[in-house]
Amino acid sequence: MSGLTDSGRHMRNAARASIAVSLFLVAIKTFAYFASHSVAMLASLADSALDLFTAGLNFYAIHEALAPADKEHRFGHGKAEPLAGLAQGAFITASALFLVIQAVQRLIAPQPVEHGLEALIVMLVSIVMAIGLILYERSVVRRTGSLAVAADQTHYIGDVATNIGVVIAILLAAGLGWTRADPIIALLVAAALVVSAWLVFRQSLDQLMDHELPDADREKIKLIVRAHPEVISLHDLRTRKAGLYTFIQIHLELDPDMALARAHTVSDEVEAELHAAFDKAEVIIHQDPAGLEELPAPFATSENS
Repeated sequence: MSGLTDSGRHMRNAARASIAVSLFLVAIKTFAYFASHSVAMLASLADSALDLFTAGLNFYAIHEALAPADKEHRFGHGKAEPLAGLAQGAFITASALFLVIQAVQRLIAPQPVEHGLEALIVMLVSIVMAIGLILYERSVVRRTGSLAVAADQTHYIGDVATNIGVVIAILLAAGLGWTRADPIIALLVAAALVVSAWLVFRQSLDQLMDHELPDADREKIKLIVRAHPEVISLHDLRTRKAGLYTFIQIHLELDPDMALARAHTVSDEVEAELHAAFDKAEVIIHQDPAGLEELPAPFATSENS
């Protein structure tokens, strides 16, 4: 139980850090945009404003996902995280479309970038803060496997690339007078946002649709089960993930003459090995006599799947 408490604390701290960084970046980029009138800066400001919104959404989603199972939610609240991920994907896409419209208008009617030095200082501060948050969130993802924190980290990786692009745009537009560099960089930022939105959306949808674990994880489960000397075979392996939790359902094929008490002990031993390999896993095991011919269950997979 202490591991779950540690994971929850790290996740909440990461969400709070993301809110604080996003709020600060929105403030300084708002100043920089009105000083420079750079559409690339506007792109970065829109991205940070979106990060602030999604950081708040993440904090709520993490709070819900960490709530223990209750009478109405027997499998816990883990799907709050991928639901938040879907919302993030939608808002990121909307932000990208807004930036495309603004950039196209500036391509048609270019405008000079003013107060380039102040804008550059703001962007350098933004890059440093974003990198610091990425490194912190990366350590949290390694400890917890949180989809919400991973999605937020993906946003900020995109932000670093975005901010570097804005720096280049300001240097070209304010320093060399290439005014069209500003909206062109903004279009590239919009493209990066769309890619980021797709990655978050795909991960979230996989969890909401109960997508099977990766093949490598399924093979790992089979190796663990078959390593027990009293397990003859296995079938009907079903897996899914929801937030922090991994769900594993499996049928063990045991000696038909094995006593029920011993079959129960074997199942407990296999379950313990699976828990050791998959942190925060919920394991459901059914024991079958080996060789017993049964009618196939609905949606059952092949014998050794």
